[in-house]
Amino acid sequence: MTTAKKITLLVAVVVIIALLVVAGVTDGANALITCPDCSGSADCETCGGEGSVMGSLWALLPPVIAIGLALITKEVYSSLFIGILSGALLYSKFSPTGTLDAVISDGLIAAVSDTAGIFVFLVELGIIVALINKAGGSAAFGNWAKTHIKTRAGAMIATFILGVLIFVDDYFNCLTVGSVMLPVTDSKKISRAKLAYIIDATAAPICMIAPISSWAAAVASYAEEGEGLSLFIKAIPYNFYSILTLVFVVAIALMKFDYGPMKLHEQNALLNGDLYTSGEKNESAEVVPSSKGKIIDLIIPVVILIVTCVFGLIYNGGILDGANFIDAFANTDATVGLPWGGLVALVLIVIYMLCRGLISFKESMECVPQGFIAMVPAILILTFATALKNMTSALGAKYFVGDLMSGQAAALGAFLPAIIFLVACVLAFATGTSWGTFGILIPIVTAIFAPGTELLIIGMSACLAGAVCGDHCSPISDTTIMSSAGGQCNHLNHVSTQMPYAITVAAISFVMFLISGLVQNIFICLPLGIVLTIATLFVIKFITKDKVKEN
Repeated sequence: MTTAKKITLLVAVVVIIALLVVAGVTDGANALITCPDCSGSADCETCGGEGSVMGSLWALLPPVIAIGLALITKEVYSSLFIGILSGALLYSKFSPTGTLDAVISDGLIAAVSDTAGIFVFLVELGIIVALINKAGGSAAFGNWAKTHIKTRAGAMIATFILGVLIFVDDYFNCLTVGSVMLPVTDSKKISRAKLAYIIDATAAPICMIAPISSWAAAVASYAEEGEGLSLFIKAIPYNFYSILTLVFVVAIALMKFDYGPMKLHEQNALLNGDLYTSGEKNESAEVVPSSKGKIIDLIIPVVILIVTCVFGLIYNGGILDGANFIDAFANTDATVGLPWGGLVALVLIVIYMLCRGLISFKESMECVPQGFIAMVPAILILTFATALKNMTSALGAKYFVGDLMSGQAAALGAFLPAIIFLVACVLAFATGTSWGTFGILIPIVTAIFAPGTELLIIGMSACLAGAVCGDHCSPISDTTIMSSAGGQCNHLNHVSTQMPYAITVAAISFVMFLISGLVQNIFICLPLGIVLTIATLFVIKFITKDKVKEN
């Protein structure tokens, strides 16, 4: 698509939507856009008496605009900004000053405030990666991998295993796995898109089935007091999307084939040595590594980072104030604990490398701006994506979804888990947040199912699985953004190559939630889901007739 066509498309979409919204807002007689809970009272919980688009389907329009434009134009920054702008226009009822104030104050400034801790952690990780590269640890590990990991499938499985082992937090998972495995996957000509997919597929999905993780703590906080963690653990076997995604990654690596846009990226990497295929190269500046570096100079910094970050999380959760390990995770805040641990790790790693004589103090300080520059694309996208989420929240999207789900619950019966899965997928995709999605839906799920029933557990699983699925597919998800950063992959390349894989697993999961709502037996449903996933891959491989031979 040419630049002129992109500009024309952007202008046309914005103008059409603006006309529709203006027509809806000004047509008081037909009440095209109204608050579903509002009777005009000033104390309306949804809109405070303001009416307009609050709590209606229109609240999901800004992310739909942003995601649609990003996928069509392949340009993420302008697409996200137009989504923010459209949300601000709706929120301010097209007031020029109100729109500008919403974009700046409620959108961008609030986004920076909300994600400041993650920004700090991103920069810390960028500096640590630059230090390891400069010290020669990454180069030494890459040389070792060339002789000990023989195949591309082996490199993918090794990346998968590391992703599974780092189950504490998805942000930490994305950036750590990428920095460690990048030399290995590059040496085996694995595309950056494939690396980013494996990172993403072992981030949120593994955190969602790990009882000791920041995600388990978040889920537990949304359920009734004392039932959250227990319900989360019981729901793990029915979390088809998370479990089948892990099966999918291993199967597609061992079967040695790809389909959809990923096939082009993998063929180009394997046959031409081009790891990027399209889009800008998202990698840090070229550095000359120290010749003294050894594998231990990668392993020790990574171990320091893991230990300090885990301690940072439980310290923030009150482990030193008498809380046990589980309670500390339940009470922690990753946006504080991870930067805390990252800073301690950074200082210790600099001291270690100076003691080893790998780099000078001046060279270590030169890594500070290098690490920051490497993370600028991720920081920008995360800022815009968070601002878009703020606009969606301000428009009352959660009220619309809540009313929709609770109003249809009685009529859906045993099919309700599958419907919950779809609703969670759509909501997480549109808003880019798993936590926000299950924060909205968990209270609804626990209210519409009888306590202690198997259907409640399945419904809970469907909610969590759908939240992960939508988050996994969404271009504006923070986990998707950081997976792109961890794999040093163009963000929209990651989104476009990952989506067919995620949709395949989502379709299988939907079928399994239909079956589980009727059968309600995990010993039948989970093995059936695994078999169905592998069978689906065999069918896809036969249809696509992949003829690329591994070197």
